[in-house]
Amino acid sequence: MTVVTSVKPADAHKHGVLFVFAAGVLWSTVGLGIRLIEEAVVWQILLYRSISMSVFLYLVIRIRSGESPFVQIRRVGLPAVIAGLSLVAAYSGGIYAIQNTSVANAMLLFATAPFMAAVLGWLVLREPVRIATWVAIAVAIGGIAIMVADKSGSVALMGSLAALGSALGFAIFTVALRWGKTGEMLPSVFVSGLFAIVITIGVCQYQGLSLMIGARDGGIAMGMGVFQVGAGLILYTLGSRSLPAAELALLSLAEVLLGPFWVWLFLGETATVNTLLGGLVLLAAIAGNALSGKRRKPPPITAP
Repeated sequence: MTVVTSVKPADAHKHGVLFVFAAGVLWSTVGLGIRLIEEAVVWQILLYRSISMSVFLYLVIRIRSGESPFVQIRRVGLPAVIAGLSLVAAYSGGIYAIQNTSVANAMLLFATAPFMAAVLGWLVLREPVRIATWVAIAVAIGGIAIMVADKSGSVALMGSLAALGSALGFAIFTVALRWGKTGEMLPSVFVSGLFAIVITIGVCQYQGLSLMIGARDGGIAMGMGVFQVGAGLILYTLGSRSLPAAELALLSLAEVLLGPFWVWLFLGETATVNTLLGGLVLLAAIAGNALSGKRRKPPPITAP
């Protein structure tokens, strides 16, 4: 006698909310993790984070699918390569941004990635963009303008530009996945780790940076690779299958809101008035776009 078990829709939804929210919580600690690093610079941090992330994701993909991630990457082809390279740019821009501006400012600017993905999808893949999304993009641009208005001529401005560059990298990653007609993020993230290892070693050699860093900095960076990026992606992948688009987009705001909270709670870091005001405008644009398009499947989300 065979017993067939099934997950009730209500339970699947409840688990989905829990998994996606947990992913957002893990991703939100990136700012705190980078703040706790004492001496390592962006390329050294990215090197060690990419090593641990790549090993972790290789094991997860093998166990989950029963095949090598290299086979999956070869099946997707060029889109997987472009997605991987775009993530390297996103990661490096994200780390640089957090090291040179407030975590609140960086996290809020990271959140513009879905809007950039919508525009890129329209330009490259001829995907239609709803009028409500165009309105939300215009509102978001206004919020960004408020956020960067008090940062001209300072290091913080470079951090803000790096954060927008990071968001653009995530947007390109999203469009590359659509171009490759795959919603599976893990293989592309895995290959991004391999690219990052090669690129960061080259940059470190060129800039005369040591490949060896302190045990504390190395441990934090490698921990971020496993728990923030790797585990967060797995939880999001599991949870996103049972949630509608609006809930996914709104739950993703947990990452944006909690990121500044952790550094305020543990390190006492605060944000400027412009960052808070512009951030509220930006969050309103994101929430409004999500609630106005409940039937649209949102672009995949990834961590810095």
